[in-house]
Amino acid sequence: MTDLLIQHTDDNGITTLTLNQPDKRNSLSMDMLNALAEALAEIANDEATRVVVIAAAGKVFCAGHDLKEIRDQLDSHEFQLALFKRCSEVMQQVVNLPKPVIARVAGVATAAGCQLVASCDLAVAADSARFATPGVNIGLFCSTPMVALSRNVSRKHAMEMLLTGELISAVRAEQLGLVNRIVDESALDETVYAMARTIAQKSGHTLKIGKGAFYKQLEMPLADAYDYTAKVMAENLLADDAREGICAFLDKRKPEWTDR
Repeated sequence: MTDLLIQHTDDNGITTLTLNQPDKRNSLSMDMLNALAEALAEIANDEATRVVVIAAAGKVFCAGHDLKEIRDQLDSHEFQLALFKRCSEVMQQVVNLPKPVIARVAGVATAAGCQLVASCDLAVAADSARFATPGVNIGLFCSTPMVALSRNVSRKHAMEMLLTGELISAVRAEQLGLVNRIVDESALDETVYAMARTIAQKSGHTLKIGKGAFYKQLEMPLADAYDYTAKVMAENLLADDAREGICAFLDKRKPEWTDR
């Protein structure tokens, strides 16, 4: 199932997961969510993967949940709850993955698709990309996408997207902090993979420590965040890569990472 719904490619420490149902606008059906969960679980334990790129086949990045699937299961509260819980688990897998994740966004990312972009650590979008949380337009408020969205943009901007359901441009998404960069679509891959290669050259152990600490300290009061990160940095210094990196910098040479 994973091979059919998710294309998995590896290149020098960069793993690309491509949502591969363009005929269904790469919707996050239960099957797609299960396939993505399986792929992320495999990557989490893959020492060869240093950076992950999430991309999509076709002209739509991801249109959110499969509304036909939801309609077919309207009378099953059990299925609906399982679907939204599964989606929430997958988004947390992205956040908790011990490797940086970059969203490569071409086309439209709406509802849970916008949630997926917001859940990634970084996002690069084509200048033609558009974003929305349009659930309000069909009577189904984007409550779970709201979690990721509200942790990326300011409250008022998040509420504007959620309450109006309107599409915003890539330029506006960059202004709001939803994406890092916007480029001409012809330069999208070049930009995404240049960023991925830059990150992949770092110590995998250091990236794991830093990503985990970043999200954990965000939820803490200021003083607690400083206490926590001081301990993280002191423990980080015990790692072989930290010692190697400092010595390499002082010796004016390229570090040789062991990822320990």
